[in-house]
Amino acid sequence: MMKKKSKFKDGWATTRKEREANRTISGRELVVESLRLPKDSMLGASIVTLTGNTEAFVENYKGIIEYTSEIILLQGKTCKIEICGKRLSIVYYTNEDMKISGWIERVCYFV
Repeated sequence: MMKKKSKFKDGWATTRKEREANRTISGRELVVESLRLPKDSMLGASIVTLTGNTEAFVENYKGIIEYTSEIILLQGKTCKIEICGKRLSIVYYTNEDMKISGWIERVCYFV
């Protein structure tokens, strides 16, 4: 009986370059890459910009899931973004971006 050959040479023991070479690129990604457009905004990725540990600017989010003085949980287009800290508050928000202030201890992304 013949052993089924794995797609990767040692299962999980592949290098990053080998995984990137095997990854298929969607049509949208190909257009963005060929025109040298910014991938983050063109593909709808959420952007979190921290200014020290007291301010965060979040762009390209879908909505607010949870909002307390210790946790702000946001729904991005591809993941959830959790900002943890103390005395957190949303200074302003629009459909595209928001500003969060307070003592920011941690930023986590959940797929």
